[in-house]
Amino acid sequence: MFFWFSKILAFLIMPIVWIAVLMLLALLSKDMRRKRKLLFVGLVLLLVFSNSFLLDNAMRLWEVKAVKESDVTGVYDVGIVLGGMILFDSQLDRIQFSKGTDRILQAVQLYKDKKIRKILITSGSGSISYPEIKEAPILKRYLLTLNIPEEDIILESESKNTRENALFTSLMLKKELPNARCLLITSAFHMRRGIGCFKQAGIEVTPFSTDRFSGGPRKWDLDFLFIPNVDAFQGWTVLIHEVTGYLIYKISGYD
Repeated sequence: MFFWFSKILAFLIMPIVWIAVLMLLALLSKDMRRKRKLLFVGLVLLLVFSNSFLLDNAMRLWEVKAVKESDVTGVYDVGIVLGGMILFDSQLDRIQFSKGTDRILQAVQLYKDKKIRKILITSGSGSISYPEIKEAPILKRYLLTLNIPEEDIILESESKNTRENALFTSLMLKKELPNARCLLITSAFHMRRGIGCFKQAGIEVTPFSTDRFSGGPRKWDLDFLFIPNVDAFQGWTVLIHEVTGYLIYKISGYD
C-alpha cells in the first residue's frame, strides 16, 4: 500500500502538474478576474521552477556536503550503494544508466582505491509494471565486467524504497558482517533520508555523497540567473519529492 501511495504522491507533487492544473482551471474558468489570477500564478510558478539559480541555491541548503576521497579515513568493511540508477532494456539485454549512476561509479573507484573492502548494492524493483526486474543483480553483472571479484559483491534485491533498503541491509549485515564499518554511497539530495533510515535500522553509516545538483562554486552567469531551463524542472521535482519523502518518513517514524 505504501509503495502505491508513494507512486501516486510522486505524481501529485510534480511542479509541472501544478502548473498544468492551474492552466486548465484558467481555461475552464468563466470569471475573468479568477482566470487572470490563475494564469498569473501559473506563470510565476513556471518562471520559478525553470530557474537554474534558484534550484542551485535550494539544493545547496538540502544536499549533504560531499567530501574528497582523500578525506575518507581508514578502510570501510562495506560500501552500501543505494539503487535507483538504471533502467533495463530486456529486449536488448542492456542497462540504460541515469544520473544516479555516479553512485556505483564512485563505489567502484573507492573499491579500487582500497577505501572499501566490499560493495553492497541494495535495490529491488521500483517498477509497478515489472516487479520481476530487480536492479541489484543487474548491477552485479556490470560490476563483474569491471573485474570486481564476486566474493566482494553483496546483494540485497527485495527492497522497494529507502526504508526497506535500510531494514533489509541491516538484517544482512548483522548476520554476515556484524560490527562492520559502513560507508553509505548515494546521491547528495537523498543522503539525509538514507542516513536517517539506516540509523533507525540500527546501522551507523558515514555519508559519501555523489552526483550533486549543487556542485562547484556558485554561478553568476546571466543565462544561469535569468534564462529558463527545462532541466530545472527535473531538479525541482527531485528536490520536492525528496523533502516530502523525508518529512513523511519522519512523521511515520521511519527516519
